[in-house]
Amino acid sequence: MSNPAHPARPNRRQFLTAAAATLAVPTILPRNVFGANERIVTGHVGVRNQGVPNLKAFLKIASPAAICDVDTRWLANGVKLVEDAGTGKVEGYDDYRKILDRKDIDAVVFTTPDHWHAVQTIHACQAGKDVYCEKPLSLTISEGRKMVEAARANNRIVQTGSQQRSAPEFRQVCELVRSGKIGKVEKVLVGIPKVNFEGKAVPDSDAPSYLNYDRWLGPAPLRPYNSKRVHYLFRFFWDYSGGQMTNFGAHHIDIAQWGLGTDDTGPVSTEAVATFDPEKKFEVPNTCRVTHTFANGVVLIIGQEQKDIPGGTTFIGSEGTIFVNRGKKSSKPESILKTVLSDGDVHLYESKNHYQNFLDCVRSRKKPVCDVEIGHRSASICHLGNIAIRLGRKIQWDPAAERIVGDDEAAAMTSRPHRAPYTI
Repeated sequence: MSNPAHPARPNRRQFLTAAAATLAVPTILPRNVFGANERIVTGHVGVRNQGVPNLKAFLKIASPAAICDVDTRWLANGVKLVEDAGTGKVEGYDDYRKILDRKDIDAVVFTTPDHWHAVQTIHACQAGKDVYCEKPLSLTISEGRKMVEAARANNRIVQTGSQQRSAPEFRQVCELVRSGKIGKVEKVLVGIPKVNFEGKAVPDSDAPSYLNYDRWLGPAPLRPYNSKRVHYLFRFFWDYSGGQMTNFGAHHIDIAQWGLGTDDTGPVSTEAVATFDPEKKFEVPNTCRVTHTFANGVVLIIGQEQKDIPGGTTFIGSEGTIFVNRGKKSSKPESILKTVLSDGDVHLYESKNHYQNFLDCVRSRKKPVCDVEIGHRSASICHLGNIAIRLGRKIQWDPAAERIVGDDEAAAMTSRPHRAPYTI
């Protein structure tokens, strides 16, 4: 492990040579057959914030054997969690590629900042590992499509961490909508929360000794360390994330997609208005209202700090309305939620536990409830909204070709370069 007080800045040739040797051509034959009582061995990359509950969940149903984090404090905490659970030997690393090199690791869980998701997931697929990747699946639309291609080319199972697909209230509401119980769907509202940036902005400084800052940045542009741009607050800067649009929005937009039956497509146009922090403490919007229009005329409206849009997902149809959020659901008329579906109605993919569903699919090789393609399409809507917000104009989207039409500046924003040597 490198000295965290002096973060390693790998030579480009060294990094790419290592990547070519261990990642570009899979030399590890994945295990597709497991004994009836054999626990799947997992590696965990990123064990702060959501990484902690993810690790604890897999400790109950799998065998975590490797932990990776570029923050030595959280690396030690993750290793201790596994050791205290007594599930077996665990090794700690500050370089995720060392986990990919291990032949005993069946699957890797990535709970890293958004800007790392594509590089790590693609490398894991190439190394013969199945992947559980937190939402939003990608930082850009182009990255998401490459993640799907890597999963398919290497026959990998990739579950997007959009856990609401495994919660009964969301499945029930989407089944009711898909079965026509609110009539013809006309509009879907998605409410996302305000920016929870903490305190005032602070000046740039030296990185702390416990953080390998170069590896934290990875494929993102090189810039000085700032304590208000890393860890949880990364999500409020464009280099690393897309604000609450790609945070809670990724969850609720995913449910809108499920209820609309549009998991393999998207809108044809997007327009937005937004306000920004006057002190410029962060870059993403303070408030926004984004309207996506689908080919069939249905509109999906995402509202941040909009009084007429409650947090969660609301489906509005010709014969009723139904709302859902975590642990909450309601309908007008109330009788809609009391409807008992018949065999002839729509019954969606049932998963009762998002983590267990992933492991079940690692064994069966069937697609998980939030497969990489689904995660990519939901994230794409988030990204389209943010592009419209940043440009301040309407954009036209071809969901079949997955390209922005008639606007070269907007089209260029569907991808971003990766900083060498942290490339796909």
